[in-house]
Amino acid sequence: MQIKELFSRQQIEDRVKEIAGVINEDYKDKKEICIISVLTGSVFFTADLLREIKIPCNLNFLKAKSYQGMCSTGNVNISYGDDIEIEGKDVLLIEDIIDTGITLCALKKYYSTMNPASFKICTFLNKTCRRVENVVPDYEGYEIDDKFVVGYGMDVDGKLRELPYIGYIED
Repeated sequence: MQIKELFSRQQIEDRVKEIAGVINEDYKDKKEICIISVLTGSVFFTADLLREIKIPCNLNFLKAKSYQGMCSTGNVNISYGDDIEIEGKDVLLIEDIIDTGITLCALKKYYSTMNPASFKICTFLNKTCRRVENVVPDYEGYEIDDKFVVGYGMDVDGKLRELPYIGYIED
């Protein structure tokens, strides 16, 4: 397996600061943002983003999985995060990558039943070419082609998350 760099550590840092700047502007009149970070892939992005957000944040996590290996199963398994109270709150769901959109569509439907004041989606990578569900993020780092990416929290069966850059697997 060969990994080629797609985004360097510096490109990631610069883009995270840009996204945070837009979020800071959009939420400047809010008392607090309820952050829901989708485990495990978005942990790196969430941590970096929260360091740049100037509005107080209430950080929560959920675990949702729809991938096995390099393929989407088409089913979403939510195993943690059903106890997050969001009624009347401004919610920002943070994801590492939107691919088919199946996971995000399921999460958006689930949390919208809890009557948040607002619900927005932030993703670092957006792979629109593989979209099955109509999910459009409010904030995104980069749109990418149909490549299987690793690093900066993204993995293949739990491996390669620790890479400080985002790379793609070349066959």
